[in-house]
Amino acid sequence: MKIIIILLLIFIGIGLYFYNVAIKRSKKNFLFGNEDLGDIISTNREDANSKWFQSVNHEDVEINSWDGLKLHGYFIEPKTPSDKIAILIHGYAGRAEGMSAFGKFYREDLNYNILMPDNRGHGKSDGNYIGFGWHDRLDCLEWINYIIDRFGEDSKILLHGISMGGATVLMTSGEDLPKNVKAIVSDCTYTSVNDQLKYQLKRMYKLPSFPILQFTSLITKIRAGYFFKDASALKQVDKSKAPILFVHGTKDIFVPYEMVNELYKNCVSEKDIFIVPDAQHGTAYRDDREGYEKKVIEFIGKYI
Repeated sequence: MKIIIILLLIFIGIGLYFYNVAIKRSKKNFLFGNEDLGDIISTNREDANSKWFQSVNHEDVEINSWDGLKLHGYFIEPKTPSDKIAILIHGYAGRAEGMSAFGKFYREDLNYNILMPDNRGHGKSDGNYIGFGWHDRLDCLEWINYIIDRFGEDSKILLHGISMGGATVLMTSGEDLPKNVKAIVSDCTYTSVNDQLKYQLKRMYKLPSFPILQFTSLITKIRAGYFFKDASALKQVDKSKAPILFVHGTKDIFVPYEMVNELYKNCVSEKDIFIVPDAQHGTAYRDDREGYEKKVIEFIGKYI
């Protein structure tokens, strides 16, 4: 009995450690220097301070989340009035400005209004934990309602997310969305939080998932309100009605390339897929900008 108690305390301690590393709001130093990420971190930082973002008028906007947090975002008007709005969702440990490259594309080339929110637990938004897309999907619904309130019932909304932001838009797709959401683009995202963390425990730490993942998930439920298995993009796309474009790079080893095939197969709504050979995690747009933009224009042009 004493041994069981000791083992239990050890695994609770390990679970708390990984909660603090992965879920708790904090600097994610383990991402820097991670070869699996290529240079996505530095690329995002460059986008955040891009001359384009600094040159356009960006309005600070704020909403209340479903659970009482203050969520921050940037709103950027197009060059000429438009009823099209792109909501751009950043990835894990990122911030709203990190979507500037996509914001520039949608505004300058396609004349969209741009909304770039800071996810809960990121940037200027409240929150002491990272939702990995699960609680963020409900935040995304609030941002959608904000846009409809601001632009009216005829507004045409596109959701575009990268990495964890891609998971957010896919998880959002399984909810009861208003007809205003016309299309979704998900770039380099995971099938579920459970699958992704299981993969990273093995790859980054050389550790088995059991029972570490289960204890960390339980602690996450107690502290952040969700189990890892709840947060499944795979299950959500099985309920989706919105058209979805899936994007991934073949050399992505941070979120394994194989995951996009599972997501695509499980998606029941209209769908398409764009694969960038040799692209790493989050670098598909950088590595094949012309092909990426052409595919996005072709896909969303069917619905918007």
